Amino acid sequence: MSAAKASVAPVRSKKKIQLVDFLLQFRWIIVVFFVLPFSFLYYFSIYLGDVRAERKSYKQRQVEHLENVKEVVKRLGQRDASKDGLVCTARPPWVVVGMRNVDYKRARHFEVDLSRFRNILEIDRERMIAKVEPLVNMAQISRVTVPMNLSLAVLPEFDDLTVGGLINGFGVEGSSHIFGLFSDTVVSLEVVLADGRVVRATKDNEYSDLFYAIPWSQGTLGLLLSAEIKLIPVKEYVKLTYKPVTGSLKELAQAYADSFAPKDGDQDNPSKVPEMVEGMIYSPTEGVMMTGTYASKKEAKQRGNVINTYGWWFKPWFYQHAQTALKRGEFVEYIPTRDYYHRHTRSLYWEGKLILPFGDQFWFRFLLGWLMPPKIALLKATQSDSIRNYYHDHHVIQDLLVPLYKVGDTLEWVHREMEVYPIWLCPHRIYKLPVKPMIYPEPGFEAHNRQGDTKYAQMYTDVGVYYVPGAVLRGEPFDGAEKCRQLELWLIENHGFQAQYAVTELSEKNFWRMFDNTLYEKCRRKYKAIGTFMNVYYKSKKGRKTEKEVQEAEQEKAEQETPEVDEPAED
Repeated sequence: MSAAKASVAPVRSKKKIQLVDFLLQFRWIIVVFFVLPFSFLYYFSIYLGDVRAERKSYKQRQVEHLENVKEVVKRLGQRDASKDGLVCTARPPWVVVGMRNVDYKRARHFEVDLSRFRNILEIDRERMIAKVEPLVNMAQISRVTVPMNLSLAVLPEFDDLTVGGLINGFGVEGSSHIFGLFSDTVVSLEVVLADGRVVRATKDNEYSDLFYAIPWSQGTLGLLLSAEIKLIPVKEYVKLTYKPVTGSLKELAQAYADSFAPKDGDQDNPSKVPEMVEGMIYSPTEGVMMTGTYASKKEAKQRGNVINTYGWWFKPWFYQHAQTALKRGEFVEYIPTRDYYHRHTRSLYWEGKLILPFGDQFWFRFLLGWLMPPKIALLKATQSDSIRNYYHDHHVIQDLLVPLYKVGDTLEWVHREMEVYPIWLCPHRIYKLPVKPMIYPEPGFEAHNRQGDTKYAQMYTDVGVYYVPGAVLRGEPFDGAEKCRQLELWLIENHGFQAQYAVTELSEKNFWRMFDNTLYEKCRRKYKAIGTFMNVYYKSKKGRKTEKEVQEAEQEKAEQETPEVDEPAED
């Protein structure tokens, strides 16, 4: 940051700093006595609702779905574009799982209620397809499919993550090195457009452009009503191998790549590639790589095998359990498949340590672990603006999508500029598609024959950076907003992408240097989304936005003959 910028930076009063520090120090009181009990009641009520819905026949659910679709179309038809403002869903801002302040909703006043769209409409064993509504979450779908020895091809680990959020945004899991991101497993999308038309988009019908444009669009092209998603066969257990590694960050990155990407390039050979992959970096010199394959109950219960029924509330948090491999050496255990899928939910990866400093202690896990996790929506609802802004400035929550061969460089950058540990590593493919969506592989990647790549997809990695930077822990100055902006610029120069649930600090021009807006803007115009739904940049950018400001910006965008061209990165 330049001296000129630093000289005009707002200075927080000592009294305000002390108040925020006090609130943070004793925030656990609110969490233990308010957030956790109400989270449990909320989750239980949702569970009861899901059980009631599951008792209905698929035919009855489909009839209700059609009636709800008619209500959405009717509601959109009531909108007067000249005075009703931009369209948004009726979900309160604090309910959203992402970490943005979602101030964008202040600029949108015409609400459409989608709260009834939370049913599994069909499990088609013959086509290996699950047809679901957008508010179906991962806990709900795994509870239904896993007992059938089926699963979504990519099933992200947080219970609360919804199908709609994962399709319109971003979703990744340990199987993504085989199947890609969550949106890559979608077969069809049912969408209501700005003019009230309900269309079904697939990769090869007349709405194929919409099908490829919706991922990462954050619901700014239309409202998702249902989706058909690929299912895969699974077994009762996951055989998980924990392998400790030591060395420099570059050496840790190479060990991670070697754990799932054959050096001979045979990336599609199931005998060489594990079904599940995950890595965790605990320090600049230590990490644990985990690889898994599905295993039958018969295999898991053979003499000498260790079964870890991880779903019990009193179990150690998963990242800490994996860390024991650094002392005990490589080991193997069998985890029930559904327990494995949701292994990070209870502790919110390692963010739970910040929310409840004693949450990982045995006494707490044994007595109150059954109340975990706190619902993110309730945590956000009980945050003041001062605490929310403090987290933004002194806390990092970012998912960085970078080419596999640049993971070592990414780890070194994060260590040098942020010093955040642990770090999560999860590989995923980015496919070479017939069109160019918002995220895409490096041009010409297939000519380099790099480790993990194939002719049709480039191997990327989600580098998850979640925690308090080392400088903050030591009481040193740290400008979170500026560091995140520098990180985003670094991603642009290295053909990386940032998950949009996190706030962006980029200007609009540089935002569209990170993501390609050609297909997105084409669909915005073709399907009349401009003037009805907010541009994705304004949904991602931090800061409050008035309806007038957004509409003026949208009108200016609509009047442009061509989209913005790439410009040099900001200094």
